[in-house]
Amino acid sequence: MYQAEEDEHRPTLFIMSTPTLQAVLFAVLASLFVSARCENQSWKGVALFVLGDSINDAGTNNYINTTAGFRANFPPYGETFFRIPTGRFSDGRLIVDFIAEYANLPLIPPYLQMKDDEFMGGANFASGGAGALVGTSEGYVVDLKTQLKQLEQLEKKLRKEMGSEKAKRIIKDGVYLISIGTNDYGMPLSYPALFQSISMEDYVGMVIGNITTVLKGIYEVGGRKFAMIGVGQFGCAPSGRASTRNGSCSVEANNVAKLHNVALTSVLTKLEIQLQGFEYSYFDYYTSGSKRFQYPSKYGFKEGQIACCGSGPYRGNFTCGGQRGVKEYSLCHHPDKYVFFDSGHSSERANRQYAQLMWNGNLSVVGPRNVKAFFKHEGA
Repeated sequence: MYQAEEDEHRPTLFIMSTPTLQAVLFAVLASLFVSARCENQSWKGVALFVLGDSINDAGTNNYINTTAGFRANFPPYGETFFRIPTGRFSDGRLIVDFIAEYANLPLIPPYLQMKDDEFMGGANFASGGAGALVGTSEGYVVDLKTQLKQLEQLEKKLRKEMGSEKAKRIIKDGVYLISIGTNDYGMPLSYPALFQSISMEDYVGMVIGNITTVLKGIYEVGGRKFAMIGVGQFGCAPSGRASTRNGSCSVEANNVAKLHNVALTSVLTKLEIQLQGFEYSYFDYYTSGSKRFQYPSKYGFKEGQIACCGSGPYRGNFTCGGQRGVKEYSLCHHPDKYVFFDSGHSSERANRQYAQLMWNGNLSVVGPRNVKAFFKHEGA
């Protein structure tokens, strides 16, 4: 059950039975996708391929055998835009949904939802809870290397359906949007004993090493344009604040995020030199998020530290929806006034702002080029 904020009068959520909810969910999603469905033989645009974690997951975890802790297919997720939960970890759309909109693409469907004979401008392989390391949430998510394997499978299907030349062009011209890393650091930070045997720098090196392997793997498949989202300031997320004694940001979490981002940008720079045709766009999620956490009113928000949905201090417990072991949770009346929807995920409004920065921001937030530049060279 949920509890509305005391000064708000929120209508009661109507919770449908699971079979009914799933039926409605699939019907609505089908209507969203079908209007923009592209027959394989007629597709001519720049495709968008999405990999990563819950920042990018558009419903992948609905289709795998996992637990509610790795899903967002129940209310109040999805309430703002879709009106029903879709598996996205937000009240509405994600960054990738807005990027697709700006690129004149339909919503990019989860790869596991797609039928063999349909291609709708891309595929989303991202899985909530996933990491670059196979051991991160192993058995409950689709890890990054497995996502690469799924991309390889899709490339083979496209060659079979469209022919080698057309499939090659789609893969080459496509944009690969990736968000990964945060989940790799969550567990180690919860168990400091791990770093008695390995330094934080070496651990970050392992994570970056796996990301590098996947980037090279995508390049070998034919991909050339990479839009990378850095690790955010997750020590200042509601979950991070709830983990400290005085509600301050988790310094350890923020330090590892900074180490990760420095190492990632270094690798991207080297790959652009080493691999012919490799291009990247790096979004400084850390700084962009930090500004909104610290000065929410400057960006149109009321609250930058407390989540809209959850329980405990800062609503930093991951209990939104009451399906993760704890039934009681609080829910705000206006998610668009909050930077965070739940303990670690952005509201739709924040996602829109981040997407706008990625799409056409300047070098202070995204570089060496913004994502819009990738969609200007169709067929090149």
